[in-house]
Amino acid sequence: MPDPTTTGDTDRPDGADTPTGDDSLPDEAVGQAPGRGRLTGHRIVVVGAGTRPSDEPDPPMGNGRAIAVLAAREGASVVCVDVDRHAAEATAELITAEGGTAATVIADVTDADACDRLITESVEALGGLDGVVLNVGIARGFHVSGTTAADWDSTFAVNLRAHFLVTKAALAHGVTSSIVFVGSVAGLKPGSRMPAYDASKAGILGLARQVAAEGGRRGIRANTVVPGLIDTPLGRLATAGRPNRAGAPVMLGRHGTAWEVAYATIFLLSDEASYITGQTIVVDGGLTGS
Repeated sequence: MPDPTTTGDTDRPDGADTPTGDDSLPDEAVGQAPGRGRLTGHRIVVVGAGTRPSDEPDPPMGNGRAIAVLAAREGASVVCVDVDRHAAEATAELITAEGGTAATVIADVTDADACDRLITESVEALGGLDGVVLNVGIARGFHVSGTTAADWDSTFAVNLRAHFLVTKAALAHGVTSSIVFVGSVAGLKPGSRMPAYDASKAGILGLARQVAAEGGRRGIRANTVVPGLIDTPLGRLATAGRPNRAGAPVMLGRHGTAWEVAYATIFLLSDEASYITGQTIVVDGGLTGS
């Protein structure tokens, strides 16, 4: 199985996998709503656009894939970046099957040169760059006592260092509009029992604010989407290893879908959010408010 270290499932490791109740959800929440042209003409890079492979007959979509597909559905040209070639190409195929425009770039974001290259190749493919979504993340170590220095370093290399490096490259190559970081409620409150994960996700919030402060005069916005308990293949894998995830108190009584994360992200990429920067949108069904 491919190493999922830089594929795009960044939902919280300890979230509840209560039923989504798909039959009662709106079309947007299950990925069935038509596009509305909200990103027409935009050129978007989604880093972590793949979805972790799953043996389930009908697995849910990961956050990164849903973001990429929805961005294209809303009119954007999209570059799907992932360490897993098959995962990136599968996302691009979903986009082109709907009549959208997609390209792929394969990159391991633990490599500093690759972080710069993925932006360079994306700009070449798109003819410019309007928005970037950073959706990569891993989790290593359990409890402070069970986390090694290597666990800490590898987690930060993917979860925070890569975000810094890709953002730096995007700013240097002329991104014009919006950078969206995908974090986790683990960066807002304790609960994952994975100190490197929690600390790196908290760091994303600080990085996003700094990018917002530096980019503001250039018209570049930076914001963070913070998913809570999202039904993705990675989330289901975490539940299999830790069944008590199902007991987390979610106000809406269910976990979310990747599409619900995607809609928050598309809002921040779009001109609808033209006066929003340095902010955090929490997509967690009320978990952090309980």
